[in-house]
Amino acid sequence: MTDEAKTSAPQADPAVSVVGPDGGETIVLGTTRMRVLEDGSHTGHRLAIAESVLAPHTAGPPQHRHAQHDEGFYIVSGTVRFTVGEDDHDAISGTLVMVPPGVPHTFANVTGQPAVMLSTFTPDLYVQYFRDLQDVMAGGRPLTPQAGIDAMSRYATEPATDLT
Repeated sequence: MTDEAKTSAPQADPAVSVVGPDGGETIVLGTTRMRVLEDGSHTGHRLAIAESVLAPHTAGPPQHRHAQHDEGFYIVSGTVRFTVGEDDHDAISGTLVMVPPGVPHTFANVTGQPAVMLSTFTPDLYVQYFRDLQDVMAGGRPLTPQAGIDAMSRYATEPATDLT
């Protein structure tokens, strides 16, 4: 076979990512357990996906804005309260919430039942934020509001201080 024929031959096995029900990277942040299903490494960093289980009565992050990525939330089970600006939206199972860059938002599980949601990050920029928070806790430091703000700032995200 010529060198030209070798370079133009089709790829034998394209890189397909399959993550089973027990797979993925687990990140535990207080009462929230996140399973990173795709961290962007198989999508050219265009998309990341995570499953999060929010225990009953789990407060979310402070309301914040992302400058460089869209964030999507699909509610698999339970109810998750999204606060967007000054408006609350109770998202039940089967609901999709899409948050474009620049829109202030947060979420919480205000019910007595666990809630499960699938989150998308487009591009994958924000997944490392959750790893950074886990590193803070693993290092024995408290997960203070300032630690969260410091981590957010590394990923083009800032608190929506005009709403507090």
